[in-house]
Formats: sequence, C-alpha cells, structure tokens
Amino acid sequence: MKRFQVKKVAVLGAGVMGAQIAAHLVNVKVPVVLFDLPAKEGAKNGIVTRAIENLKKLKPSPLGVAADADLIGQANYEEHLEQLRGCDLIIEAIAERMDWKLDLYKKIAPFVAEHAIVASNTSGLSITKLSEGLPEAIKPRFCGIHFFNPPRYMTLVELINTPTTEAQILDDLEAFVTSGLGKGVVRAKDTPNFVANRIGIAGMLATMKEVENFGLTYDVVDDLTGKRLGRASSGTFRTADVVGLDTMAHVIKTLQDNLNEQTDPFYGSFGTPPVLAKLIEMGNLGQKAKAGFFKKVGRDIQRFDLESGEYVPAGEKADEVYGRMLKRPAAERLKLLRNAEGPQGQFLWAILRNGFHYAAVHLASIAETARDLDQAMRWGFGMKQGPFELWQEAGWLEVAKMVQEDIDAGKALCKTPLPDWVFKGPVAEAGGVHTALGSWNPSKGVFEARRSLPVYERQHFPELLLGEAGPKFETAGTTIEENDSIRVWTLDGDVLIASIKTKMHAISPEVCEGLMAAIDLAEAEYQGLVVWSGDEPFSAGADLQAMLPAFMAVGVAAIEDAEGFMQQMMLRLRYANVPVVSAVRGLALGGGCELAVHSARRVLHMESYVGLVEVGVGLVPGAGGLTYIARRAAENAETSTGKDLLPFLTEGFTAAAMAKVGTSAIESRKLGYVLHSDLIVPHKDELLFVAINEAKALFAGGYRAPHKRLFPVAGRDGKATILGSLVNMRDGGFISQHDFHIASLIANVVTGGDVEAGTLVSEEYLMTLERQAFCSLIVHPKTQERILGMLNTGKPVRN
Repeated sequence: MKRFQVKKVAVLGAGVMGAQIAAHLVNVKVPVVLFDLPAKEGAKNGIVTRAIENLKKLKPSPLGVAADADLIGQANYEEHLEQLRGCDLIIEAIAERMDWKLDLYKKIAPFVAEHAIVASNTSGLSITKLSEGLPEAIKPRFCGIHFFNPPRYMTLVELINTPTTEAQILDDLEAFVTSGLGKGVVRAKDTPNFVANRIGIAGMLATMKEVENFGLTYDVVDDLTGKRLGRASSGTFRTADVVGLDTMAHVIKTLQDNLNEQTDPFYGSFGTPPVLAKLIEMGNLGQKAKAGFFKKVGRDIQRFDLESGEYVPAGEKADEVYGRMLKRPAAERLKLLRNAEGPQGQFLWAILRNGFHYAAVHLASIAETARDLDQAMRWGFGMKQGPFELWQEAGWLEVAKMVQEDIDAGKALCKTPLPDWVFKGPVAEAGGVHTALGSWNPSKGVFEARRSLPVYERQHFPELLLGEAGPKFETAGTTIEENDSIRVWTLDGDVLIASIKTKMHAISPEVCEGLMAAIDLAEAEYQGLVVWSGDEPFSAGADLQAMLPAFMAVGVAAIEDAEGFMQQMMLRLRYANVPVVSAVRGLALGGGCELAVHSARRVLHMESYVGLVEVGVGLVPGAGGLTYIARRAAENAETSTGKDLLPFLTEGFTAAAMAKVGTSAIESRKLGYVLHSDLIVPHKDELLFVAINEAKALFAGGYRAPHKRLFPVAGRDGKATILGSLVNMRDGGFISQHDFHIASLIANVVTGGDVEAGTLVSEEYLMTLERQAFCSLIVHPKTQERILGMLNTGKPVRN
C-alpha cells in the first residue's frame, strides 16, 4: 500500500495560530515553511521574521526548545510561491475572511503539487464554500483542519470534508495528525463553528446569560465552573480572557451571521453579552491586553464590574456547600443541584441542563456520533467528561425527564423538545449514547464503532469514554505479579511491563523490590522490560513519606538503608541482561528521573518534564542521579582532545543544583537526561506501542548490558572552581547559606570528592558519596523545614 508521507509542510499566515502550528511541526521534526504577505518596509520576510521571534517569548512556550524557532523556514507570497511545489501538506491559517482566503487560493493554486493536501485552519467558515474557489484538480484534496489554541498543548484537531473531498485524503490526514502531530481527531460536519466551538461557545454564551439571571460575580462563577465541575481549571471567564475576547466575539459573530431561528432554535441566546461588548470597546481583550474580565494589579487580581465600568477586588469563592455537592456521585449531584435553593446551585443546574439540551438537539446536524461531540469537548475545552458522558453517568432517562420538564416549564433557553431518540429506541434501552457496540449516530439510528484506521493499531489503550468497551491498562494482558505498589504483566508474552501503582507513582521500597523481581523475570523468560504506567506521571520521585516512619523509629540508618536499596535497584536496571525501556509521560522528577536515566533506552511523550529536583526539599539526588551526571561528563569528554572534565560537567551540575526541569522532552534532552538515541513520541497513547517495539528491536539486535567501567572525575580542583562560583552567588545574595551548603555537597559528589583530577572511580564509589550527602541533609533542621513545608503546602520553602 502506498504510504502518505509528509516530508514538508507549508503554513500560510504568520498570525497567532499559523506561527504556533509551524512551531508544533518543528517540535515533531516536520520541516515547515511559514508564509505571509511581503512586508511594506524593510526585508520582504519581515512579517514572518517578527512572528518567529515572537514565538521565542510566548509562555507557555509553543516550542519544545525556544531556539528551534530558527528551524522554521521563512517565505512570502511575492517571492517564494515556488517553494510550495515541494510541500506535501499546505495549511492555510490567515484571517477569517472568506474573500481573503479565496484570493489566496487563486494565488497558490498553480504551485500546489499534484499529490499535496490543501487544508484550511478556519475556525468556522464553510469549508464547502471555500472549496468552490479552488481548481477542480485540487478540490478532491481540500478539507478543513481546525487546530485549537495553543496547538502544542491542545489535543483536538477537527477535520472537515466537503462533498468533493476524497475519503482517502481524510484518512491520510487523520493518520498524520494523530501519529505525526500527537493529536486527537474529530471529524466534524461542515456547519458553523464545527463541533467543539459550536457546543463550547454556545455553552459560554448560555453561562453568561445565566450569570446575569442569577446575579453572580465572575470570580465565583470561575470557582464553580472550573475543576470542581470537571472542566478546565481556568473556569469560564478566565478561559475567555486566555482565548482573547476579540477571538471569542468573532466566533460568536460566526454563529450570529450563519445561523438563524430556523436553523438553531437557541439563536435568541446568541446575542453578544453586554459585558463582552463593553470590554472590547475599552480595548480590554483579555490576557494579551493584560485586562479582560480580570486584571492583575501588582500581586492582586481584580474583576470587571459592568455596572460601574471599573475593576474591583476579586477572589471571592463559591459557597462550600456546592463544592461538597459537586463531589457527590453524578446522579445524586444533579438532583441536589436541580433542587438547590441558592442561586449558585440553581445556576449550576441551569448551565448543565442547557448543555445537555443543546448537545442533544444539535448532535445530528454537527457530528457523526455522540463520541465525536464528547471527545471534542474533552480535547478542545479541557472537560473531564463530555456532556453526554455526564448525562449517561447520572442516569439517562432520569436526567432526560428533568431536562424536558424544565423545557416544558419555560426554564430552558428555548422551547424545542429533546429529540425522540433520547426517550425511545436503542438509546433509551441502552441507558445512554455510549455502549459496547459503539456510540450513537442519530442520522443512521445505530451505535457506531470507532474508525478502524491502521494508525489506531498503535494505541493499545486509547482514551475511552464512559460506557465504551475497550481494554483497560489496569487489567489488560496477563498479570505475572501484582501488589498495592506495582503490577508486572505482559501484553504479548514477549516483553514484560512494570506499572507503578503508588500515588504519583512514587518509588517506595516495595516498588524497588517489584522492579528488581521484574528484571529477574525478564532476564529469565522475556525479550525485555518496559516501565510504563497508563496514566501520568511517570514518577514524581522517591516516596519520602514511606521513609518517614522508619526514620522516626530507627533514625538516619533507616534512610541510608532505603537509599542504598534504591541505588542497588538503579544499577540492577542499568546492567540488566535484557533491555529495560522507560516509557515516560508527564513528570519524571527526582527518583523518577534517576529511574529513566538508568534504563537502556527512554521513549518519551513530547510533554514529558524531566529533572532532578531534590534541592527543592533541601536534599540532593540520592539514587544515582549525581553519579549519572559525573559518568556522562566523562563519556562526553572522551570525544575531546582536552583533559579538562569541568566543561562537560558544568551543565549537569547546574541542572541538579538549580533543580532545573525540562519543559518538554526536547528540552530534557538539552539538560542531558534524554539522549539523542532516545525516542520522542508525539501521541501519548502510542507510547507503550513504541516502547515495546524498541525493547524488541534492542533484543533482536543482540542487546548486551554495558561493561562496568571506571571513569575519570574532575577531583578537588574541579570542586574548588565550582565552589568559587557558589561563594560569589551566596555573597551576592542570589542563594541562601543552606542553598550553598546543598550545592557544595552536589559539587563534592559530581567531582569525585577529595581526589586528584582524572582519578578513576566506580559508580558505587560515587553513590556512596551521594548517600552520605543525602543522609547528612535529612537530619539538617533547614532541610526538615523544607520537607515539612512541601508535604503540608505543596510549595517549596526558601530558607
């Protein structure tokens, strides 16, 4: 079968979305050229150049490493259209003006390769109307591709076909977007604002309307509609500020311009909210303007008050009684909210009811299945559950009855009843829209299974919706050994998998025992061992709380024993006779980082954050992390003709002493915790597939553990140089005396202690120094203050 290959992508339009789409393509190693209009003054590529420079300043960063912005090619429509001939995918991301887009299509059409896909990143314009401006030869290869902002972090990409789009084109693009870019694809119908924005923006408008009805303030509403409600932590109004109030107003206008009371019975609630109009008039467009619904003044947060037109102190929280209600099981929760007497409870029921009502009425017209709608809201709006999932969990017919009663009583946003399929037929009989057979397709009147494209065979445990059938990582495969701390199991009988089960996947003595046993078993009967858990994080580090009882009973000797056992486990991992592959996703901190670096290979999701952070609690890395830094410095120095180890040691020492954490798998490579031989995987659900295959490939290649070697250290001279810099930092007030003490201990370990420069040492020798430093700190009063502060507040204590 001929494979669709994307060797190069062109992004047309260097605005906020276009530039960030280009940035994410660089993150996943896809060559990209960014186009825009020629600048009227200065260099012709000036617009693109400024956009690329701006990418380096954005927070959160759209790039894995800011310097990689320079890998984005620069072009303009006047001089460089010939470059389009070498592109396999062209993504148009210019301003939301139909006439501008059609004019650009005419300009680029002669330069589009005959195999290339052309896709528009419009957030709501008709894809079919856009296609009408294209030559007949390009129409079959044209579709919509709607990324969500910010493209690096948001999972959702909506694909929208036209009547002339070839089915294979959409399949090819879905495979690339899924595996190549790491996104979750929802296929949307060509209706205004597609799926996520149609449901999400209608929901935000309805929320604003109910806020007026119940007289609530924006800070209280955000407290109610954030994490407590299973939605994005930014809630409603802070989310609007992040998105941009002008962007939100544009999406609302798309609804207003392209819908009417006949096509959308909720049209009456689509009026631009007065507060939104006022803020836009004032130029307060949200986060980018440093003022919107909220504004930061010094350290204080203020909220806008429409009545006075001024900003007033914010920070008011919701009534805790509703916080307790929202923790109840779904069925009980919705009944409590519906029967609540206070305005906050009535408000919550109203927005949930409105969401159920809108989703049910419009499902058939905007999406193929209920799965598409729920996934769109999870991936595009950060919801823990889509509206249909919550409805189904709370009791399908019971909730339907409550919603319909409110519609009949005139409490809903419109009088349109729930569709017949809600109350009669397969959905009512099954108790919801998601079943083992698939999700409800109202147009076909059947439960439809997921698309079975080859790309999804790479996902052993895809993200499932409530009610869907599918394997669960907690119980899948064959369990070999399992306890409260770790599960050792296999999917295929060839590769063993170790899944840590502790809170935050902390590494306790029981986890160490389980990993040692897993290595023994893998060496005896399997091709390799993969350390992987089906949820985040990979590991937040050693389990300090598990060590405390022994410390209190026996003293520091118990800690020394526990640290020694962890170090033994790390060396057992490194010198195992089968490949051990760490499949990293999310945080890999402290002991989690040490576990990863002692593995034969690392396979990491792009959004992996790796680092040695023990300094934050007044400790040093104690399970081989500093030994790794010293060893890697010696290995890297082997390629140099010079004999000075210090230049190769500085970066690693600084990373550990400053508790630096890579803000991506790519940056973690820059810090030295990820090697160039390691693999970075764009899609989180492909991580296990890739890790298992990597273990098999290493085994098939005749994998042998590395030799145990002595290696040179920088010695007392290197340590003196580092200490000189630390003294300057302490005396300059940049670090505290305790920070200086900790950093000095780190310097002592990574340079090998009181030995001559170039002295050959073993890993065990350096680990002894590590263990001694760790144990000396655990009894230090200032370290204990830091540990207790972190355990009690979750925040580092500076002392």
